[in-house]
Amino acid sequence: MKQTVLVLFLAACILSAAGGRQAPAVSASPGPELLRVEESADAMGSTYTVVAYGEDRTRLISALDQAFEEVRRIDRMLSNYRPASEMSQVNREAAKRPVEVSDEMFQILADCANYSRMSEGAFDLTVGPLMKAWGFYRGNGRLPHKAEVRGVLARVGYRKVVLDPGRKTVRFSREGVELDPGGIGKGYAVDRMVAVLKENAVRSALVSAAGSSIYGLGAPPGQKGWKVKIRDPRSSARTVEEIYLNNSSMSTSGNYEKFFRAGGRMWSHIMDPRTGYPAEGVLAVSVIAPSTQESEAWTKPFYINGRRWAVNHKPKGFRVFLCEDRAEQPCAWLP
Repeated sequence: MKQTVLVLFLAACILSAAGGRQAPAVSASPGPELLRVEESADAMGSTYTVVAYGEDRTRLISALDQAFEEVRRIDRMLSNYRPASEMSQVNREAAKRPVEVSDEMFQILADCANYSRMSEGAFDLTVGPLMKAWGFYRGNGRLPHKAEVRGVLARVGYRKVVLDPGRKTVRFSREGVELDPGGIGKGYAVDRMVAVLKENAVRSALVSAAGSSIYGLGAPPGQKGWKVKIRDPRSSARTVEEIYLNNSSMSTSGNYEKFFRAGGRMWSHIMDPRTGYPAEGVLAVSVIAPSTQESEAWTKPFYINGRRWAVNHKPKGFRVFLCEDRAEQPCAWLP
């Protein structure tokens, strides 16, 4: 039941690659001798799409090739579906002994620990066992018994992940803890792809991960930024807001992405790791931030903790568009 979160206003439709990478599409664009190149590839369980403008077709295609190689590298590091990944090694071994990890992996985990502290535990990389208990790991969801939820909660909590900055090691304080990169992996990958494009002198590009985490580098020709729409969480055919991204990112989390119905209620995949149950009261949150890692990481705390908490804890320079489950003011920008 996953649906596209953002509708991108581009010169041509973005096509999803069913079996992997697409051949690049190249077309002339408005403006002096600028070319538009578009390419998509599958990685980390999502479709990544890049649209870029430049003067040299060969250099543009080469830049996109390098960007997609970067996301595949990150997939090999972070995927908990790949037994040989660094993330899988940590999940297998960290309850038995401290596991030494790469500088890059350690920095990602340190960032996640910081997000957890700042969000009062609403962001939590150890939520994986809960996602499995609720059937969201590889399925469409199921309603677990209360006793099952209580048992799983004993294995969840960011404080159970112990980081040693000096030795660059990770260990778990008990058996059964498992890291899930789903709350930050796409955003980190998008940022790395943008960095590769910048290294190749690309100044105008849109990088999207499954439409839910996106970065606008510069602006397309003749525009003030990359125009995107935020959909109405109650109706995929309706738009509630439009924005422009120019050297900024936007990530969206909504209850319509994955859910199931049981007991006369709708149960979403957005889990409060402190209670063991899906968060309620909010339908969708969109966060505009300087980096895609930040925008993706903060959507869950704002969604889980709600409007009042978000108003008081929104990082400086961030913009937050929140849709609540109430009729009087369902969607609005936070002050």
